[in-house]
Amino acid sequence: QVQLVESGGGLVQAGGSLRLSCAASGRGFIMGWYRQAPGKQRELVATITSGGSTNYAASVKGRFTISRDNAKNTVYLQMNSLKPEDTAVYYCNTKAGYSNDYVDYWGQGTQVTVSS
Repeated sequence: QVQLVESGGGLVQAGGSLRLSCAASGRGFIMGWYRQAPGKQRELVATITSGGSTNYAASVKGRFTISRDNAKNTVYLQMNSLKPEDTAVYYCNTKAGYSNDYVDYWGQGTQVTVSS
């Protein structure tokens, strides 16, 4: 069982920045951030492998940066140039196991609200 603890959400004006952090109690071969806006499905924001390979949703590419500290089992999401459409609950995720046999773990979510 892997527990994930997120922090860093809040209210920010459009154009501002926030940094999310997620500390995991165990290591996953891939860690990432997803978000869910009211009335919408949860969507991928960004992922990063233990080797540092990253993947971003087209809507955040160039504005958000994902990074991780393997020694601390922590993943970060630096969000710049925030837009009102970035408003959502952001969830940390890690996949523990192997690429063809893994378990998904989720954090409790942290609210990000961007005002116009």
